[in-house]
Order: sequence, then C-alpha cells, then structure tokens
Amino acid sequence: MTDKEMQMPEKWQVRWQEQGFTTFSPIQKQSYQPLKSGEDVLGISPTGSGKTLAYTLPLLEKVVKGAGMQLLILTSSQELGMQVFEVVKTWGADLGLITQSVIGGANVKRQIEKLKTKPEILVGTSGRVVELIKQKKIKSHQIKTVVFDEADQLFADPLTKQVVKAVSRETQLAFFSATGQQVLAEAQNLRPAISVIDVTAEDTSHAGIQHYYIVVPPRKRVDELRRLANIPAFQGLVFFNEISELGNAEEKLVYHQLPVSSLASDQNKLLRKGAINKFKAGELSLLLATDIAARGLDIDDLPYVVNVDVPLTEESYLHRSGRTGRMGKAGQVITFIHDGSRRDYQRLMKKVAIKATQIYLYDGALQQTAKPETTASEKNRDKTSSKKPAAKKTKSNSGKKNTTKKVRKKQK
Repeated sequence: MTDKEMQMPEKWQVRWQEQGFTTFSPIQKQSYQPLKSGEDVLGISPTGSGKTLAYTLPLLEKVVKGAGMQLLILTSSQELGMQVFEVVKTWGADLGLITQSVIGGANVKRQIEKLKTKPEILVGTSGRVVELIKQKKIKSHQIKTVVFDEADQLFADPLTKQVVKAVSRETQLAFFSATGQQVLAEAQNLRPAISVIDVTAEDTSHAGIQHYYIVVPPRKRVDELRRLANIPAFQGLVFFNEISELGNAEEKLVYHQLPVSSLASDQNKLLRKGAINKFKAGELSLLLATDIAARGLDIDDLPYVVNVDVPLTEESYLHRSGRTGRMGKAGQVITFIHDGSRRDYQRLMKKVAIKATQIYLYDGALQQTAKPETTASEKNRDKTSSKKPAAKKTKSNSGKKNTTKKVRKKQK
C-alpha cells in the first residue's frame, strides 16, 4: 500500500504534518489494511520504527463513536502505557473518541469513576485490566480488538492470557514486537490463521545506529563510565544485567559528583519520573537502568546506549539498542567487553546480524584508533626531560662538603 492509498481523515493529515512526519514506515504501510479489515496480525519491526501509530491509526478508524468499549491496548509496563495513552488519546480526540487509561499503580477508584463516561478505547497493563474485568467494570464481551504492545514481554506475564480468555473468540488480536521468533508460536497458538508482517529486513529506521565495543577489565568498568560522563555533551542510557552492579556503580559515580541517576523497577513513581525528566532535559550525563526498569522508556534524540555487561539475549540487545536512533535518527550503542565475555559478545552479534567496531576512550574523547604507543626512545626522552636539572657545584658547596667530611673524621 502506498502513502497515497492510505487516506487519513482530514484532521489527521493536519496533525501528521504538524508532527513532522513525511512518509509511513514499513510496518505502518503493511499492517494498515489488514488491521483495518479485521485480520489477526503479528507485526514485527525494530524498536522505534513507529509501531504505536502502525496499530493506532487503522484501529481508531474502525471504532464507532458512542458504542462503548471497543478497543483495548495492553502494554508491558506503566511507563509504556502512559506513552501509548497520550498518543492514542491525541489521535482519538480528533475523531471525537474518548480514551481511558487503566494502568497499574494509579488510583483504581478514579479509574472506575472515569469508566462511567463510557470510553471507546482503553489503554492499560494486564494486572489492572484483569482486576477491572473481575469487578465487571470492563465489559470484556464488548471488546472488538485487543492490541498487545511489546508482545514478547507481555507473554511472559500469566495475566496476559487471562485477558485473552476473557474476551470473545471473535475478538481481533494484534501483536506487535521487535523480536518475532519468541512471539510467533504463542500468537499462532491463539490464532492459527494469523497474518505475520515482518519488516525487519526492509526497515531502515535504525540505519543510523552505529554499534561499537570497548575492551574494559571488569574492575575498570565504573572508571570507564566516569570517563564517559566527563566527555562534553555525552548523554547515555546505561544498562546493567544485575541490579546489584547498578547500585554499586551509581554509588561510586555519585561519590565523584557526576550528574547521574538510576531507574529501578520498584522505584517510587515520582522519583522515577523526576530522574527521567532530568535526563530528557539534559541535566544528567548517565541514566543507569536494567532491562525491566527501562521497559517502555522513550527518549527522543538519545545519542548513546551503553551496555556495561554483554546482554544475555538477542532480544535484550535489540530492545536496548532501539532506545537510540529512533525513526532513522543517528545513535550509537557501546558495549563493554573483556577477555571473559568476548566470545559471548561475538556469538550475540552474529545472532543479531550486526557488525560492531572496536573504539577507544582516551584524551577525553571516543576515538576510532588505538592510542599510539610511546617508543623506547620517546620514553627515555620523556624521563630525561622530566628530571630536574642538577645543582651546579660552587666553591661554597665544595667547602661545606669538605667541612662535613672533616667533621665526620673528627667525630670518629
């Protein structure tokens, strides 16, 4: 389907231009008609390739104003839920549609009260949605379409399947993920005739991402982060495999009075929001996180992603990498490796079919070439030039020395 064939409502065309969009991404083009016609769809495309609008636009066009709850969008985290809610609410309002958030962590009584306004669209997390279905506040039999955003992570939550069981067998299901193999079996189990739309090979939205690695001994990794933080205008989202390692690194970096903060999965919402806002405002050089804590995090124009550890899975690497270079913008992914993790890193990069280049950090900047080694003659020259000039002997000095010798002889 061409851009011309994807005729949007006039109000949307204005908003499309206002938001700076010029063309549809591959996943938006190829999933538009199947979703609009009611097909079950599995959409696979890189993180940051426009998946939210890929399902939002065609599905909102199907929604009937005033006909009650029809579209349910499930997200894998509260953070992602709020971001998706804002997008859907904005585009839905242009069509006179009401969007309601049913996200965990928010006041459930207020959510129940707002459901009385009979919204056509719901955006929520599995736990809260199941809770409201059990209380019969969400009429699951009315739902015409369910979207699973970041389906690979949603399938890891048992509550997701409870949502599927609660809706009608005729309900349209749409799964979207950056990694397809993990989701395919689950999706086909629920809908054997599902249409698979995989644009990974042709999507160029991440063409601007460069992948690098730096060889760093484990004991020097925090020092390397400190050096990165001291590079002028450097700003990176830093991933750790273990929360304990993250805490240790943050403590040391804060001790050195560097502008850093962290995200934890059990963190107070206000503290988390404050850290994210400071990072987005450019007040922090490093934002430390784990995969779970960073779910749904969307930061425009993020220049760097740093992996302090080699990611444990290819899905993890792709999700992390997708935080930078969104929609064709430039971005860099840097992974710290050492002798013990080099083979794991090489195997990982082979699986994700990405070529990485070694870079170096010295002289206060990231360098493409290794620091030139100092030759033996240069070392000797440096040693010679660094020595203090010997004091010239004077008659008085000689006299003092002789006197001292004489005194010593007398003392004997």
